[in-house]
Amino acid sequence: MDEDAVRTYVDHAQATIEAAPQMDEANTKAALLRDFLDLLDWTIPDNTQLEYSVKAFGKTYKVDYALILEGAPVAFLEAKGVDTTLTETHREQLAAYLKNEDVNLGILTNGEEYEFYRREVIDSKVNVNTLGQADLQSLPDNITTLSAFTKDAIQNEEWVTILDRIRELREARSALEVEKDELAAEVANLFAERVSEKLASPAESQAKEMIDRLIRDIESEIDDSGSTDSPTPEVSESVTARERSDDDLYRIQLSDGEAVLTEFEETQQASAFVGVVDYLVRNHDLISKLEPLPYIPGRTRPIIHKQTSSGEKEMKQPRELTGGHYVEVNLSSGQKQRELARLVEQCGLHVEFDGPW
Repeated sequence: MDEDAVRTYVDHAQATIEAAPQMDEANTKAALLRDFLDLLDWTIPDNTQLEYSVKAFGKTYKVDYALILEGAPVAFLEAKGVDTTLTETHREQLAAYLKNEDVNLGILTNGEEYEFYRREVIDSKVNVNTLGQADLQSLPDNITTLSAFTKDAIQNEEWVTILDRIRELREARSALEVEKDELAAEVANLFAERVSEKLASPAESQAKEMIDRLIRDIESEIDDSGSTDSPTPEVSESVTARERSDDDLYRIQLSDGEAVLTEFEETQQASAFVGVVDYLVRNHDLISKLEPLPYIPGRTRPIIHKQTSSGEKEMKQPRELTGGHYVEVNLSSGQKQRELARLVEQCGLHVEFDGPW
């Protein structure tokens, strides 16, 4: 897939949305989504059928676009208007279409947000799993996932190889993140035993840096700087730390590479996230390192800003920081960890996570 073509689509779509930010579904399809299908090499009426009849929930519905090969649908695209927020009901609707029609791939989009799905049958159980979520501006960073939905990739069965590799690399990344300290310690022990004990400490430190580079390389290859997880629901305020086991607490530790500077322990994921960001603002001059605000790393909505919006883009769940700035907490667990890692690195520090992240 041509990355320049993706960026051209994004620029055109962004300009169109800015000119008409309240487009309904019909106008979103006409102004944006036909071009999106062209980007993936699907054309109407050659291999794309509008208003394709599907069965779901005991009724007949119309999926907006069915991508057709050899007379049968191979993927569905369900469209909503720019003026409509994607909801769990929309996701359940698309999942039902995929399951009932035995179609393996699906896209749900409102022109600004894009969600990618895969139907799989494992041990006779049919599941529809999230492949990834991206906003318009981050589509070029999701080119590997996009390439699995092109006509050529589906026609040649390459989509299976692409998506299986993405899954394998995500699992590898997760293992590296979880086992980083243990792997680095094993490297240090090997150097101590085979070369010299004096090399153990620098070997362990450099092994951790190498693992961090591997994780970044994996994320770059699989377009995974953003999250594929759904936002994690917050725990009710009525649940206190005493009512939870230690394993249920979200813990974050900051260090300067040698000594631990501070630790955060919260019952709510968002509270731990905000606590660390506020600490960096108060004690390490984070805002000056991010200026000019808004801080928008590969997204259309600000993560940190001096107000709760940037142009037409409103924060969904802003939390106030010291000094009157705001941070967005409507992020998945993976996004929170990755954003914190970036922010902590800006301040020359190191971060470690523990608990149910």
